[in-house]
Amino acid sequence: MTAGRRPLGLAHPPGLQKPEYRLLAELEAAFDTLIQRTEVLLGAYHQAPGASWAFGAEPASVPWLRQALLDFWYHDGQDGRATRAHVGLVAAGEALLARVAEVNAAKAAFAALLAQIRDQVPALIPEIKTVLPFRHPALHDHLRGRGLARLHLKQCWRAIPVAEAPVARVRLAWYSSGRSIKRLSVREAEQKLLKLDAEAPHVRIQLRKLAGLPDGEPLAQVQRQAPLMRANLFFREPLEDGRTRRALNVALPLFVPSPDGRLPDHNQPPPTPPESRTRARRSDERLEDAPFLPSLRVFRYR
Repeated sequence: MTAGRRPLGLAHPPGLQKPEYRLLAELEAAFDTLIQRTEVLLGAYHQAPGASWAFGAEPASVPWLRQALLDFWYHDGQDGRATRAHVGLVAAGEALLARVAEVNAAKAAFAALLAQIRDQVPALIPEIKTVLPFRHPALHDHLRGRGLARLHLKQCWRAIPVAEAPVARVRLAWYSSGRSIKRLSVREAEQKLLKLDAEAPHVRIQLRKLAGLPDGEPLAQVQRQAPLMRANLFFREPLEDGRTRRALNVALPLFVPSPDGRLPDHNQPPPTPPESRTRARRSDERLEDAPFLPSLRVFRYR
């Protein structure tokens, strides 16, 4: 698929400096490369499809794989922090794995340029989300008819999962206990509280609690993560480092090396994640049970 011209009315913003223009041009080229390499991968799979399996109601087919690998778009009403998952397994020979590696390299290059733009010219991000799809008119026209005109940048650069070696079996399970923990100083927590409403009674109570802590005490801000699917891989032979298994998150179809084109033994996980925590709380949990600053989800260390 070849890139189209920038449509009338979507020129780069006036006043864009040369370094900014160069970064945007490089990102456009990186997006073109990502689309083209994905099309090459899909073409290779279409010519010589191995066995595949799709989680959910969709049949594992070439259209399913195309939808999964080219799902770069926001749906109407979608939370910008949320991503859609396309869980499945694809048996892959060496040639197909090489195409996957090329796509992942393109994704990494796109992510690196995007990180540079976020750091240096963050005001360009809204234009990037709107303008890049126009570079591929056929793709854009199809998606616009479905209300998908804006890029979801994370869904562009997230890598396609690949097993390092042939796998004997795969066990898929929902992981609902994930969280990210960011360390905060007392001063940083105070600044975050003040950005809320310093006159609100509940904020004032938390500010008073915070004032009673020593300045050097570290705090932890916890963000619960959405449930995700995790794959436990059991390799046919130990890897060079001696490992016999590996666990990884799978938001896109997992490509498994398979010289004979067959899939490894795999299970059928429940259609939806469990409603409650399924893993026991660790005995070495370092955070207190109750949040110290509820408005910020900030905890003290034990």
